[in-house]
Amino acid sequence: MQGFDPKFRDFPDYILGITKEIWEDRGIHTLHGYYAPDIVVRSPGSVVTGNQGVIGATMATLAEFPDRVLLGEDVIWSGTPEAGMLSSHRILSMATHAGDGVYGTATGRRLTYRIIADCHAKANVIDDEWLIRDQGAIVRQLGWAPKDFAADLIAREGGPGACVKPLTPETDRPGPYTDRGNDDPAGARLADLLTRIMGADMAAIPEVYDRACTLHYPGGVTTHGTDAADRFWMGLRAAFPEAEFTIHHVIGRQDDAMPPRAAVRWSLWGKHSGWGSFGAPTGAMVYVLGITHAEFGRLGDGPITLRRDWTLFDETAVWKQILLAGA
Repeated sequence: MQGFDPKFRDFPDYILGITKEIWEDRGIHTLHGYYAPDIVVRSPGSVVTGNQGVIGATMATLAEFPDRVLLGEDVIWSGTPEAGMLSSHRILSMATHAGDGVYGTATGRRLTYRIIADCHAKANVIDDEWLIRDQGAIVRQLGWAPKDFAADLIAREGGPGACVKPLTPETDRPGPYTDRGNDDPAGARLADLLTRIMGADMAAIPEVYDRACTLHYPGGVTTHGTDAADRFWMGLRAAFPEAEFTIHHVIGRQDDAMPPRAAVRWSLWGKHSGWGSFGAPTGAMVYVLGITHAEFGRLGDGPITLRRDWTLFDETAVWKQILLAGA
């Protein structure tokens, strides 16, 4: 861990450790050191630049969810300390909606939802980030439909002309990280699967997924089996049948005491031109930023199959783009 604080034994320990230090231990001031002054943080709902913006957003979240806990389920990473490392960090967050904020008047409801954050770090500093929260899960637990929450958010932010614009290739900002990951076979296997699915080769699902697969999807959905995987991916692709699918980053890992696993960051960019998961086609240009984590394995002498899938994108950001296009 050349260039990193010696208190961290390895890169996953660094990612898990600073997350707890910042959020649960209230070390928000440490963001001045752990985050670069000109960091770019992209989430589907916005692009934030500079650690001052990150600090403000962190404090606002903690004011609304003061008891928030972030449980790191996995850190799938690539790179070296000398050249820089990219972590894809999957988090299960639990919190009580105890304060007023972006999600409205405090409800006192207890929430559970996932986040996946891709962070580039070098010399003990994070300088580039892609962050996806399961906003669909959050707002549903607070009593909102994602479309209705997006409409209300547009109004509260001042209307279509003044509201915060979601992430698209037009609003994105370049950052220092330009690598594409590594060439581990688990990453290549997941990237190939997603490419086939987005190319309408839905036969890839029963070929690659295990019949007993466990699936975690946007909206806090946990489901099982290849039919459920087919419904999820078909619904997404059918809504944006002509959108350009791009794989931005691929990591595979083979670690002791862990199954082969992979993390792929991907996007769809194109018109909402089909019937699918987002209702009647509107023709709106929509950008969907997604991250998929997967675990592979085999039973006995059987083939290697995808046994667990965690895929996140922000349903509310998709609806916000659809609604803004029709405003």
